[in-house]
Amino acid sequence: MSPPSEEKDEDATDTMAGVPDIPTIHGYSSDEETVKCDRDDGHIADILQEERQTSATQRPQGNGSASNPYRRLLRDQVSDAASSEDGSSAVDGIPRRAGSPGGSVRSSIPDDSPSVQGSMISSPAGSGILPSLALRQGLNSPTPSFRPFDRRFQSRISSSGSVHTTPRSSSPAFLHAHSRNASLTSNMGMFDMNDADSPTPPWEVVRWTKLKKLNNQVFTEAGRRNFGAPTCLAVSTAIIIGTTKGIILIFDYNQNIKLIVGPGTKAIESGPITAIAISADHTTLAGGHENGNIFTWDTSRPSRPFLSMPPLDHSQAQNRTRDGHMANVTITHLGFLGTRHTALVSADDRGMAFSHLATRGTGALGRTVKTTRILGRYPNAAPPTSSKPLKPSTVLAFAPLPLGNIERSTDSFGLTAMLTPYLLVIVSTTPVAQTQHKSSRPKEMEPHSAVTGCLAWFPAVKLKVPDPVTGSEISKVKLVYCWSNVLTVLDVDEISTEDKDKPPSLRFRARSRWKCEEAIVAVQWLSRSVLTILTITQRLIVLEDRSMRMTEAFDLIQRHIYHTDVFSNQLHSLVEQLDEEDTSMHGVVADAFYMSFKAYKGRIFLFGFHDISIGALSNWADRLIALMENGDYISAIQLAASYYTGDADKLTVGLPEDAKLRHTMVKDKIMEIMRASLKYAFKRREQNQANADDHHLRELSETCFTACRSVDDLDFVFDDMYDWYEDAGAEGIFIETLEPYILDETIRIVPPTVVKAMVTHFVSKGWESRLEEMICHMETTTLDLDQVTLLCKQYGLYDALIYVWNQALNDYITPMIDLLTLLLPIIQNGNAINGADDPIFGVNALKVFPYLSYVLTGRVYPNGELIEDEVASKAKAEIYWFLFSGKSITWPHGPGRRFITRPDIQEEPSFPYLRMILQFDAPSFLSALNEAFEDPFLNDSPEKHPNGNAKRHSMPEEHVFGLTVDRQYIVSILMEIMNPSDFAPEDTIYLDMFIARNIPKFPQYLLFPGSTMVKILTGLCNYPGQDLADDAQLSAEYLLSVYHPPDNTELIPLLKKAGFHRILKRIYKAESQYGKLVRSYFEDPEDRDAVFECIRNCLRPKASITQRQIRDVHDAIKQHSRELAEEDPVQAAVTLGSVAPELHSHVLESLDEDPHLQYVYLKTLLEPDDPIHDEYRSTDRDLIEQYLRLMCHFDATHVSDYVGLVQSTNLRLEALLPTMEETGVIDAAVVLMAREGQVQEAMDRLMKHMYKLESALQGILGAATSYDDNASVDVQASAEDLVQGLQKFAHVGIWLCQGQMKTMKGKRKQSAIPASGDEGTLPPEETLWLNLIDTTVQITRRVSSSINSSSTTGQDHDTSGANVLDTERLLHLIRALVQHTFTALLTATTSTVPPLTPSPGPSPSIPQSPFSFSGTPSPFSPNRRPDLKQRPSVVSLSSHHSHTSLRGESQVLTTHSTPVSFLRILRAFLTRAAAASPSLADLRQVLTSIFSAYAYETRILDLSNKLLDKSLFTSVEKSATLRARGWRPRASTCEACKRRVWGPGVPAGRVLEAWEEREQVAKVRREERQAEKLRQMAEEAGEAGYGMFDTEVMMGGGRGKGKKRAETTASEEAAALRAATEGDGSASASASAGAPGAGGAAGGNDADTVGSPGLPRPPALGSLVVLACRHIYHQACLEQIQEREESKRWQQLKRGGPPTFVNVWKDGEREFRCPIDG
Repeated sequence: MSPPSEEKDEDATDTMAGVPDIPTIHGYSSDEETVKCDRDDGHIADILQEERQTSATQRPQGNGSASNPYRRLLRDQVSDAASSEDGSSAVDGIPRRAGSPGGSVRSSIPDDSPSVQGSMISSPAGSGILPSLALRQGLNSPTPSFRPFDRRFQSRISSSGSVHTTPRSSSPAFLHAHSRNASLTSNMGMFDMNDADSPTPPWEVVRWTKLKKLNNQVFTEAGRRNFGAPTCLAVSTAIIIGTTKGIILIFDYNQNIKLIVGPGTKAIESGPITAIAISADHTTLAGGHENGNIFTWDTSRPSRPFLSMPPLDHSQAQNRTRDGHMANVTITHLGFLGTRHTALVSADDRGMAFSHLATRGTGALGRTVKTTRILGRYPNAAPPTSSKPLKPSTVLAFAPLPLGNIERSTDSFGLTAMLTPYLLVIVSTTPVAQTQHKSSRPKEMEPHSAVTGCLAWFPAVKLKVPDPVTGSEISKVKLVYCWSNVLTVLDVDEISTEDKDKPPSLRFRARSRWKCEEAIVAVQWLSRSVLTILTITQRLIVLEDRSMRMTEAFDLIQRHIYHTDVFSNQLHSLVEQLDEEDTSMHGVVADAFYMSFKAYKGRIFLFGFHDISIGALSNWADRLIALMENGDYISAIQLAASYYTGDADKLTVGLPEDAKLRHTMVKDKIMEIMRASLKYAFKRREQNQANADDHHLRELSETCFTACRSVDDLDFVFDDMYDWYEDAGAEGIFIETLEPYILDETIRIVPPTVVKAMVTHFVSKGWESRLEEMICHMETTTLDLDQVTLLCKQYGLYDALIYVWNQALNDYITPMIDLLTLLLPIIQNGNAINGADDPIFGVNALKVFPYLSYVLTGRVYPNGELIEDEVASKAKAEIYWFLFSGKSITWPHGPGRRFITRPDIQEEPSFPYLRMILQFDAPSFLSALNEAFEDPFLNDSPEKHPNGNAKRHSMPEEHVFGLTVDRQYIVSILMEIMNPSDFAPEDTIYLDMFIARNIPKFPQYLLFPGSTMVKILTGLCNYPGQDLADDAQLSAEYLLSVYHPPDNTELIPLLKKAGFHRILKRIYKAESQYGKLVRSYFEDPEDRDAVFECIRNCLRPKASITQRQIRDVHDAIKQHSRELAEEDPVQAAVTLGSVAPELHSHVLESLDEDPHLQYVYLKTLLEPDDPIHDEYRSTDRDLIEQYLRLMCHFDATHVSDYVGLVQSTNLRLEALLPTMEETGVIDAAVVLMAREGQVQEAMDRLMKHMYKLESALQGILGAATSYDDNASVDVQASAEDLVQGLQKFAHVGIWLCQGQMKTMKGKRKQSAIPASGDEGTLPPEETLWLNLIDTTVQITRRVSSSINSSSTTGQDHDTSGANVLDTERLLHLIRALVQHTFTALLTATTSTVPPLTPSPGPSPSIPQSPFSFSGTPSPFSPNRRPDLKQRPSVVSLSSHHSHTSLRGESQVLTTHSTPVSFLRILRAFLTRAAAASPSLADLRQVLTSIFSAYAYETRILDLSNKLLDKSLFTSVEKSATLRARGWRPRASTCEACKRRVWGPGVPAGRVLEAWEEREQVAKVRREERQAEKLRQMAEEAGEAGYGMFDTEVMMGGGRGKGKKRAETTASEEAAALRAATEGDGSASASASAGAPGAGGAAGGNDADTVGSPGLPRPPALGSLVVLACRHIYHQACLEQIQEREESKRWQQLKRGGPPTFVNVWKDGEREFRCPIDG
């Protein structure tokens, strides 16, 4: 590829509007990118300049005068951009070919060959006609392959290309508000230490006020001395404090003490005040004391208690004559019920709660109090009947429902909520105590968390505005409660009943849940929607109710909140008995904070160790004022705007949820802050002009714009805000801030004064393109048209100019004239292009195509909005009249002048404007027209007829003519104008494609004769360049979908020449020319891989295809067989194997030059990887033999395995042996020879190969010392490879000998085998073993000697080199060769007779040969592989006698009549060795090491057996113990019939006895089976010649330590037991194994009780079945259930479902599956 030329730097990119594009590097960027340049501080311009310079140094010399003049324009303007003030102004002003149909004005990379387009060489017949200007070489216009009919024109400026999608960096006005601290954001983590350095807000989240006057009276030393230390707090219309001296102090909010309650009464004798309550009307107080006393006080008469409720005395507590608190138990909670002064509830620290109701009377003496227990247990109460132990409990939180501002039914219930460590209990106390709701603690609690609990009610209230969620004007009763760190909000709904006299029922629903990071110790409602939470680390959290959003979080640790240990004494066992495994247990009991944290009317009251404080959340106005006072007015405006929109935490700052109310409250404040901010900012700027900060003003303007848009008051922007900026000379800042709001059409109407300033500012900055974009998004009614049009023409802003002409003046012709006027300098000299004085006009003229596309499809140019139908119809008619009227026009009518395209020629051609556009860029015009054809305006409608429109007579000429234009007329005119004599093929091809694509779309509007269709098809086939082939073929397919030529014989050559393979395939398929169809796939390079599917479809068995057609397909495949296999050999083999297996040989012949392809092809045929291809596996012998020969070259290790797999094929040995020997695949050759019966020849060939390997090994060992240390030969690895090869072929020889033994087994009697060990008298199978052993021993002996000598030689040389042999390892490997051979011989020639009596210990055994032949079949047994995994036997080396008796043992060792004798082979081997070498020293050393290894392995096996026996004994003993333990059923009744089956009182319940009898019968049966086995073994031993053993001894009838037992004894005993268990009607116990491991049996006995023969027989229990899941059934019941299940399954099977059965018979017993647990 040649370097990029200057031509490539031209109109290289033309992106779709609104779609970000990659910036181009070669000197030109899209308009989207030029917009981006304005914000990139000149970086893009720098890159463009650098690339331009680089390109100038690398490009070849161009075409001289034919160079594109547009390139010089771009170069000059890029240079201006690099030298401009901000580096981006000039690039913005480059007009471009916006919306080119190719999406980009594509450049072509020059090379050494002439260009296909625009060159004389490529034009047909050497035509001198040049293509349209846009297609000529040097103009860098699109190549013909830019697919003009697949794209849609887009302008640079469109509605989709708003500020949100433009590459321009977003204005800060659209960014989020300034980030605030944790108190403002709701999602800030409470304990995030990373925020420790974050700035704090200028306001206090909670404004705290210490009650200094009150504190001086209570917390001073004098106050403590007079009243006692404060202990608790209550808040209402007064502040009430309890003290340690039993006194209650009442203060008003002026901190004046109003009342002191208690002095001189019994209250001061009752200990400290521990709980306080105040009635709903604030006139009655209640105080609870440490000793259990409760007193109520009337604030108007505080001298004595109003009511007194003492604790129970000793006798009352013992006799339980009344309810009440126990003596000396601390009262922890108090509360009044409803509006009554005489009804209250209380709780103590022992977990008991009571309701107290006083009767009517006069004074305290005339009233009696009735106390009712509502929670807890007395200490002396009887324990519960359940087995669960009692857990310690207390009342962590307690509160009655307070009254709201509206009467509700819940007020009469006396609802009281109580929270214990385990339950939330809500009780109604009137008219009677009744539990309404219970809830256990949530599972979300943190494991081992602190024991805390708190709750708070919020009553039903009447709302000022309906609830935005429910729409109700009355809020629901709510309860918030917390366990540890989990907070839950509970809604209480009243459900009315039909009976009006009955109270409504209550429904409790947990609505919201929130999880804190630490335990919560107190909670209060600050308002209906805001919660305040105090955590265990004294951290205050503000939480919104509905959203559960944390809005504030800050520490109160410095407030020293009062807390005391109230619950740990009662709950200490929960902590002391903490179980780490039990996550529900707690780690610590927290102190109580409920008496110190109160809320009343939106205020927070904190009771500390040293003072009392009142806190109020800062409201929204306070926060705004704080920001203003801090000088941060920008943040104040942003915060106020967030309050207005509701994005901020409106509930916690006192703003209503109702949007209208909130807007009314906040809007005026926003406007006030903005005015004050502007005044303050510009006043400071005026005072300090030298240090004026434009950035600060810009930020202020962006913030004010955002706020004005939020409150929908943009008048403030132009009426007030602009004046401040204009007066200060900073209107540029204002205008730049205004820009994104105009682009996203938030602001469309701009005052003329602002427009004038905007024009001046952007022009002075050189940002005309940005100004143009803004103008195109504004309402034209406010523009100064003369000013704007003059400006647009002056700076080439034709998008804005067209927009103004169209929208303001409703003129669509003038923009066309303006754009075509730009083309006159380019084409006025015919085809010359050097007459253009200002090439910028040509670039702007390209905008004519997107303009035509937009207007003719009813869209506003350039923003793409839809035009109103009436205006759109007028605009389209004018454009069609302008182009297709056929003459030059005068515009505007009357005072206008005639627009001519050839000023130097007197006579204008026909259709002058159409010709001018086509000569400039025919493809782009046709692309725009292609879009216009889809518009319904060109359809034939009634209003377009002369008499169909009543207004037609009043329409102007252009409108009337435009209505008559249709698609047929347009195409006819185009075909007349774009004739071959006036236009080059590079242009006419696009007309052919245009017509071909539109005829199928509009067949009712476009009608042409067949000759025209043929002409169009011919033109498409004769496309001028290869890059147009795909477009031309697609267009031809469009045309042929509606036009069917009468004769394809003339068309097919054209299609072949053009390479239209898709069309050819469709024709061949329709005409059933399958042979040609297959050939067309081979000729199509883009779709060749589909030929396999084509062949399958053509030759599939069910295809209706004739023999001739099959022959044609076969001929096509044969003709292209090599290409078929090269495309995909696997697919080729599968395809031909399924439909044409007779072609395999032809394909393989065509691949003679590529053996690997042959191998892959045959592998797919003979060994397919996919099982679904097995049906196509070939059994042809020639193919298999060829595959084996190829496999020897490409996968030699697999040959022997494959030979064993093809047992059904009679392979020819002579055809395969040469290749196998050549490639060294001897193991497969041995297998083949053995299969042919040439066993001895196979062994000879194997031995010969082993000797070759020995020679090679000897050569390596001999030359080991001659290699240099730096030699690349790895001697050790080479030697090890050869030794492993010897081992491999030794194993092959072993396999050969073992196969021969199996073949000869039974053919020769043992008596016929001579006892001597002469070599000549050995049978063939023993001769094979002898030869193999002799070969391995001789090789081992010689190689061992060489290794030893090599080691000795190596010691005389330097042994530091890398090629020193590891002689020990080599000796070990070579001696293993003989060891494996002897091991296999021993395994094959010995066996063991089973022991007649138990042996006292394990017998020594020879280990099995480690060589496994699982993958190698036996050549002697064609249908099965050799089984070499025989059980090892004990070898007797004495002689071949009938038996050998071991001293002290009762096991018989024998060779068991084995046809092959180890001793004969060994004797023959020793004889041969003695004859070959008089000295057997080397042989003795080899054999000694072998048998030493056997002895070592024997000891290892003995040790392993002992370890296994010990472990096995332990496991068996444990299993026996578990089995003897038995199973305990879950219940004593049958799960099916519910009858009692075991346990006390069961009739005939001899279950255990029946089971024991069943076990005895089973034992007798086992003994019978063992006796039968022994008898059979004795008979076999007698037949085998064990005459010295008496059968009676083997049966156990001989004398010994036990007594002789007759054979009939066991039978008689078994019969007696069966008679005892079955004759009386009882059923034996049944075993069940319904599930893995399941099993267990129990028996029921219906026999009479022993010792009572006269009693009546009870009903039979029947057999019982106990399953592994411990369910118990009668066997009969279980069988009935499962028979029903099986019946259902059979019915399901009949209906077509899969059969499933659960009952099977195993070992004579039926298995069951539990119906309950499965």
